[in-house]
Amino acid sequence: MSIHKDAISEMQQGNYEKAIELFMKAVEENPDDATGFINIGNIFASLGDAEQAEPFFQKALTLDKNAGTAFYGLANLYYNQERFEEAAKLYEKAMQTGLESADVYFMLGKSIEQAGNDRLALPYLQRAVELSENDHEIALSYGILLAKMELFEQAQPVFEAILQAQPEHADAHYNLGVLFAVSTEDQVRALSHLKQAYTIEPEHTQARYLYDMITIGTEQGE
Repeated sequence: MSIHKDAISEMQQGNYEKAIELFMKAVEENPDDATGFINIGNIFASLGDAEQAEPFFQKALTLDKNAGTAFYGLANLYYNQERFEEAAKLYEKAMQTGLESADVYFMLGKSIEQAGNDRLALPYLQRAVELSENDHEIALSYGILLAKMELFEQAQPVFEAILQAQPEHADAHYNLGVLFAVSTEDQVRALSHLKQAYTIEPEHTQARYLYDMITIGTEQGE
């Protein structure tokens, strides 16, 4: 275990080559232990080297068919490669091993959404929100999916809850502005949230563009 601890310490300090060297040593000493292979896969994945990471996750799964973190790591690789259906299957397998964190539910939901099945994705994102109530990015994705499905009455309080906790959240302002613009006649609130979005984040060109479009439309309608 001391080798693993030393390797993790090196990894936390950003000494990835040294960490890999130590994990490789651990693998040589315990070739039947999936943990070392998973750790090496995680390092390569964090460095963006999917080609190197994948065989280590796969090796871990040949050693331990219930290695949930190996399923999860491999699923992340496939998600980043836009292999969404394959990723979803692996996230499901990770959950079946008992890995049921908010991140797993979130990534499973996002994979299903990206694969084109919004309705099936929705309960997974909802569960992710329930498991991590203070994660505003998970909540934002859930709210966006609700709005995308035109479930505006359910989406509105999600965005408002984010803003109550984090008033300067530009994307929450933007999406709430869009919601008011497309689902109500309350152009004042729509414009207010859109303006706050691009004021907080000046590079938020979508918010500025929609604000200008609504303003022009309002002026022409007068």
